Order: sequence, then C-alpha cells, then structure tokens
Amino acid sequence: MELVTAWAPAVGFTLLPHTGGFLGSSITKKEIPEWYGSLQKPSWCPPNWVFAPVWGTLYTSMGFGSYLVWKELGGFTKKSVVPLGLYAGQLALNWAWTPVFFGAHKTGWGLVTLLLTTGTATATTASWYNIKKTAAYLMVPYLAWLAMASALNYRIWKDNRDKK
Repeated sequence: MELVTAWAPAVGFTLLPHTGGFLGSSITKKEIPEWYGSLQKPSWCPPNWVFAPVWGTLYTSMGFGSYLVWKELGGFTKKSVVPLGLYAGQLALNWAWTPVFFGAHKTGWGLVTLLLTTGTATATTASWYNIKKTAAYLMVPYLAWLAMASALNYRIWKDNRDKK
C-alpha cells in the first residue's frame, strides 16, 4: 500500500494535463472534417494524425516535470506558489485554446491565447530551472512545439481572415 501512496502524486501530476486534452478532443473531432479541413494551411502544417501523439507526449512530459518541482519543494508550500502557479496558468491557457480556436472558430483569439500560453510556459520553465533542471528540460519540447503551433496559428489566421 505504501508503494501505491508513493506513486500516486507522480501519476496524478503526470496525468493531470491530459484532462484538458481529453475534454478538448471532443470539440476538435467535430470541427476537423469540415471547418478545419476547409481552412487554407501552409505546406509545412503537420498532418492531423500527428497532433494527438505529440500532445500526449508533451502533456506527459510537462506533467511529470510539475511533479518533480512539487516534490523538490516539499509539496504545496510557500516556495511552490510561483512555479506551480505559473504552471497552472499556462495549463489553463493551453486548455482554453481548443474551445477558442476550434469551438468558436476565432483564429485570431486563438493566436492571442497561444502567445499567452507560450509566454507563461516560458516563465514556468525559467522558474523551474533553479528548482529542478530536469523539470525545466522536460518543458523544452513543449516550448518548441508552442513556437511551431503559434506560427501555424498565425498563418491560418492570416490566410483565412476573410473566411466565415
């Protein structure tokens, strides 16, 4: 029983980011065939099947990183307010993007949401670096993907502004 108790926080923190991805997927699945499929996208846009495994990997990585920070700081303490608060903020922004972009078809506001996510995720990574370098390094692929996603969102917004 102690082994389960010891692993429960690691599993919980690692799985938490997937919650928003799972909930957002119901919106995305409905919009991909018609609305998203009708949008003009750049030639370098990844195929649709790439997004789910990439996000699954990124969510797992950032979730485990948050566990490492939580553990290093002794749980939810005064010291953890800023690094875990930034993390929670970027995660909430991350989860908000799908309803904004896919649900409301607001590509410009989706870009704003992504840029705020990127800024907050960068601040999270920087705050984690002096606490647990491994946790910060686990955020680097996410930051790279956010940069690509922001460029993609920008192009979709720019190239489809006249589309209703």
